[in-house]
Amino acid sequence: MRLTLSDEARRFIGLFDEETGVSPRDCLVGSDRLVFVIPAGKMADAIGPNGRTVRRVERKVDRTIELVEDADTAAAFIKSALAPAAVRGMTISNQDGQVAFVEVDEADRGVAIGAGGKNIETARTLAKRHFDIDDIQLT
Repeated sequence: MRLTLSDEARRFIGLFDEETGVSPRDCLVGSDRLVFVIPAGKMADAIGPNGRTVRRVERKVDRTIELVEDADTAAAFIKSALAPAAVRGMTISNQDGQVAFVEVDEADRGVAIGAGGKNIETARTLAKRHFDIDDIQLT
């Protein structure tokens, strides 16, 4: 699936790449945060020792940065997008569009949803952009 990125998102990707040596595959731009999709296996490089690298970028852009690790399958990608919530299982249904039914530990339900629903909405947006998943439902 081909992504269309805004000029602003491309600038943030360029800055992140320059600062970390990791080139994100996608960037969601919010007023107070940026969400980067990092190539599989590059998360440690993007975060840096004790989180120093990503904190340096956060100071430069004056926004919180969240990282999602890319994956080959929709299930693995959604699990990464919902981290640190513990995903116990997932079923992807193709009735009336693709819907991922995600089983999350009850203790992590709030983490998966996030304040004002921002975490689940981010996961939904990224799953749609990368795997054409129409919705994510927590069970």
